[in-house]
Amino acid sequence: MSPFNRVALGLGLAFLYAPILVLVVYSFNASRLVTVWGGFSTHWYGVLLADGPLIASALVSLKVALASAAIAAVLGTCAALALDRHGRFRGRGAFSGLVLAPMVMPEVVTGLSLLLLFVGIGLGRGLATLVIAHATLATGFVATVVGARLKGVDRALEEAAADLGASPGRVFASVTLPLIAPSLAAGFLLAFTLSLDDLVIASFVSGPGATTLPMRLYSQVRLGVNPEINAASTLLVAGVTGLVLTASWLSARGGRENGEGRGGTSP
Repeated sequence: MSPFNRVALGLGLAFLYAPILVLVVYSFNASRLVTVWGGFSTHWYGVLLADGPLIASALVSLKVALASAAIAAVLGTCAALALDRHGRFRGRGAFSGLVLAPMVMPEVVTGLSLLLLFVGIGLGRGLATLVIAHATLATGFVATVVGARLKGVDRALEEAAADLGASPGRVFASVTLPLIAPSLAAGFLLAFTLSLDDLVIASFVSGPGATTLPMRLYSQVRLGVNPEINAASTLLVAGVTGLVLTASWLSARGGRENGEGRGGTSP
């Protein structure tokens, strides 16, 4: 790598991650003033744990993330199976577009569309609408991750199980599901992360008693930043980073296992 490329890479990484690093460092600031360093302290993490409304919002975020990720994992897997295992069928292009549209559509548009839908059908905003909205957002990501894994699965294994008398459900449960399990887990964690991190869509579809952690942090920041918000943001960044790294590891592991499996069956 040339010196110019090294400098460009370093500047790019600094642009992306230096603000996060500053946030993490100042979450351990003993001073109440966020721009004045008063020494190292974990005081604000203790204050954070004693903040009832913030903890309640974090629990809401966890509940919504778990429920929406589970729904997205099921729907995304079904969509990936339909697109990969049923070949060319009428309306395939439209179905694929509908599944993947939330991935490229601006979140403001998605949030407003879902809000109009919920109002139109008379569904009150709350935890249910949050779960539906986040599942809608994440289904396409799960379908993409699982679909990529399905393309590498050796179809001969499924055909052999079917020739031995296994029903389609048994083939999926005994052969296909174990093979795509790492990617399915990666898709679940990715959906969980998207839900945990979302602010825009949640702002449209949430209601009383359904304030998520990003919404709570945003509302507090508008009144002024304090080290407690830095501490909460640091924990959120750490959690999201851990989930993303785990999802990447599981996806890469699934790809390696698939490559070893295909290499082992080749003559």
